[in-house]
Amino acid sequence: MKYITYIALFFSVVLSAQEDPVKQDSTVVHYMYIEGDSIPVTSVELNEVLVLPNLKFEDRAARIRYIILRRKTLKVYPYAKLAAERLEALQERLDELERKRDKKRYAKIIQNYIEEEFSAELKKLTKTEGQILVKLIHRQTGKTTFDLIKELRSGWRAFWFNSTASLFDISLKKEFNPIDEEEDYLIEDILQRAFQNEQLKRQEPAFDIDFYACANKWSKPKTPSKTKN
Repeated sequence: MKYITYIALFFSVVLSAQEDPVKQDSTVVHYMYIEGDSIPVTSVELNEVLVLPNLKFEDRAARIRYIILRRKTLKVYPYAKLAAERLEALQERLDELERKRDKKRYAKIIQNYIEEEFSAELKKLTKTEGQILVKLIHRQTGKTTFDLIKELRSGWRAFWFNSTASLFDISLKKEFNPIDEEEDYLIEDILQRAFQNEQLKRQEPAFDIDFYACANKWSKPKTPSKTKN
């Protein structure tokens, strides 16, 4: 039995059949005026580069857990990134349509396409990969999977999907919160390292994440618990 069927239904609404054009990197040309002559000056905007801390693990088991989490995160991140891109494109298209009937028809066309092209791939995800995907969808869109289904389909469908997901220990209402959840911090660490070594294409999160604050909190040595005599 596959754990991720209901998330595939979410993608059937969000993803679009059309490919967006790829934005190429470009430089910005400014002009300086010196003694009446205009001189073009080219500037290049550089992305902020995080100085990532060295990885330290308490033991071999912790290292193995990180490696497994990294493999799963790298696998599902592209789906979350695609969801954010298509959600924006879908919303722009729906805003152009005036009649509710046209909006419903357009969403149905997208749903049929994605169910044929993407559902089989998403159903291959495991339970833990589904949990990570739900978190990353929130990271990239700023909304939980539950809220997105509710907005794009209906409140009843969102309730039903979430109830079904809970049977497999997956909450569609789960948010990405690296400052309060250690696993989310590790996911963010994995993403930042993958962005820097170009394993993944960077997409900024939908909300601010203070990576250094998270690192300072979770990198501190854990105080061993005291045992009572």
